Amino acid sequence: MGIFDAFRKEEVTNSKVLVCQLGTSFDEPLKSDLRVYKRFYPSASSATFTTVAELRGAAAHSYDILHVFCEVGPGGAISDASGAHITGTELLKAATDSGVKLLWIGSDNPQEAYEAGFKTKGMKLNVVLTLRRLGSNTSLFLDNLLTKMAAGETLAKAWSVASQPEGKSVQPDVPHTISTLGRPSVVLR
Repeated sequence: MGIFDAFRKEEVTNSKVLVCQLGTSFDEPLKSDLRVYKRFYPSASSATFTTVAELRGAAAHSYDILHVFCEVGPGGAISDASGAHITGTELLKAATDSGVKLLWIGSDNPQEAYEAGFKTKGMKLNVVLTLRRLGSNTSLFLDNLLTKMAAGETLAKAWSVASQPEGKSVQPDVPHTISTLGRPSVVLR
């Protein structure tokens, strides 16, 4: 990789988007975020999974954006009603292996759970882990972020501007997240 490769945009057109949940506890935020995605990606789809195997299959299905609502346990694992589980790192690896560019856990989960189970080091994947959605503000933030990418901004630039609006020392509308940009030059159109 040459020095100038770091500045080259990785533009993806006709991005494939899946907004999904494990269980049925997240119907409202799923619908809200899906509406935003559909504005920018009309073919965005949604799914409700009952098993971890279905979630693992979705991660391996070559989506560009995988937006997941789930509960992350104290050890950093995602479990289904039968007790089957997948660690956050396993989910990240499955997503990375299939070419996912952005994996977003859209539901509130404790920072300790993310730290225990979502090891992003060395993964070529943009990851957003939600700590607090702040109600409908996350959908507003998502809309702002996607508007910037639709205009040609990279995810890194769009994230920086959307999460730290110019002239505002406090961002009450920005959800509390942990973000890792392992593929910062991607533009998802």
